[in-house]
Amino acid sequence: KLVYAVDASGHYQGSQSDGWEPEAYATQLAVQELLDLEAEAKAGWERGELSPLKFLMYHYRLDEPALAQITGLWQWRIRRHFRPAVYRGLSASILGRYAEAFGLTLADLTRYQKDVA
Repeated sequence: KLVYAVDASGHYQGSQSDGWEPEAYATQLAVQELLDLEAEAKAGWERGELSPLKFLMYHYRLDEPALAQITGLWQWRIRRHFRPAVYRGLSASILGRYAEAFGLTLADLTRYQKDVA
């Protein structure tokens, strides 16, 4: 990773950073954790235990605080929307907030809906 440092004569010079490998490793760990959470949420959704919301949240590299900030909803409400029965009762307005947060159309978001009681 290129960083700039002042040399002996007081001029800025490009220099290689020693911190690139640890930074890359930390990024890989974070991405792997999101992939694991996404897979777990997708399995829960496919079993009918979760709404698609939690899967989509991780799929689009968000967490609850980020999704709450984007949608303007409280985190406790978002966690409640992870329940399939609650999710099925959401208004088009709330679903529209989620669709916008994920960069989807409302029609695309509703395609994730399962018709499970």
